[in-house]
Amino acid sequence: MPRATLTGTPFGTAPGGRPVHRWRLDSGTGVTADVLTFGGVLHSLRVPDPAGRSADIVLGLPTLAAYAAPGQPFLGALVGRYANRLAHGRFTLDGHPHQVPATDRGHALHGGPEGFHRRVWQAAADPEAGPELAALRLELHSPDGEMGFPGALDARVTYTLDAEGTLALEYRARADRATVVNLTNHAYFNLAGAGSGDVLGHTLALDSGAYLPVTAEAIPLGPPVPTAGTPFDFREPHPIGERITADDGQLADAGGYDHCWVLDPAPRRAVGGLRRAARLADPAAGRRMEVWTTEPGIQVYTGNALDGSLAGPDGKPFERHGAVCLETQHFPDAPNRPQYPSTVLRPGQEYRSRTEFRFPHLKDD
Repeated sequence: MPRATLTGTPFGTAPGGRPVHRWRLDSGTGVTADVLTFGGVLHSLRVPDPAGRSADIVLGLPTLAAYAAPGQPFLGALVGRYANRLAHGRFTLDGHPHQVPATDRGHALHGGPEGFHRRVWQAAADPEAGPELAALRLELHSPDGEMGFPGALDARVTYTLDAEGTLALEYRARADRATVVNLTNHAYFNLAGAGSGDVLGHTLALDSGAYLPVTAEAIPLGPPVPTAGTPFDFREPHPIGERITADDGQLADAGGYDHCWVLDPAPRRAVGGLRRAARLADPAAGRRMEVWTTEPGIQVYTGNALDGSLAGPDGKPFERHGAVCLETQHFPDAPNRPQYPSTVLRPGQEYRSRTEFRFPHLKDD
């Protein structure tokens, strides 16, 4: 049986002078993933098609300077301490108000401008992984008060690639005082290959019958609403572009999909609490991907703000709708919504979350 490998090489110097490395996880069976210590970025994910032709299916940038540039849209990054949005950057915890920088239309986005996506993570091979796995453990200490969040937080994210080509992300965190935590990965997927055009012909299915409508500033309006009879109904596969320009105020405000779907409950006998969240397929390339997670929601973002100003290592520009993000997470603005699943982490508790990206076409005969 092929042996999985993990190798690291330098990838430049981060603002502030810390060296950055790129780590390659190689399954030994055709799938490879490159991860940067800057932002914990998933820099590359090469997956064969049914004929064995490999392509990089996530959008990545050619240099560290490009990743560190202001306004870069979180390509492949680990985002936190709170993924998605906090209304006006404010929340109250145990009677104490807290303020996070509000940089996205007056609201906090993805943990603030100096969130986890701009930190250099400590990296090492996961000592608990066996020889059949390529596993990289990333660790980060977030001090009390960083970006306005209370409590010192120690976060750990492990990327694991197995012989079947499944890429798993395991998140853990502990805090020394009460705080809020919501971590995810912001990879942009194009199953035809990064920079190969738009994903409007990809088919998407979501294991969800409800979503969170939002204001024009992407803040939830209230409780989940059923997707039945709307362009947000992906209980059966639909091309992403089939209804993206429908006469719907939610789509018009966002310029496409940028919403959180509430996932159906996990089956009673689900292994490890994992539930299937999404199925993505490119009929032309033949690649298929499934997203499985322990999280209650998934934010679907169709690259509405991509405009060709960014390009990959091969120089191909990333055009509008050139990828889709499938961000497993708790709900946006949950610290201000008692009716949503809680994102509070207290001392003595451990935050744990797992998401897997599976490629069923690799198992087809």
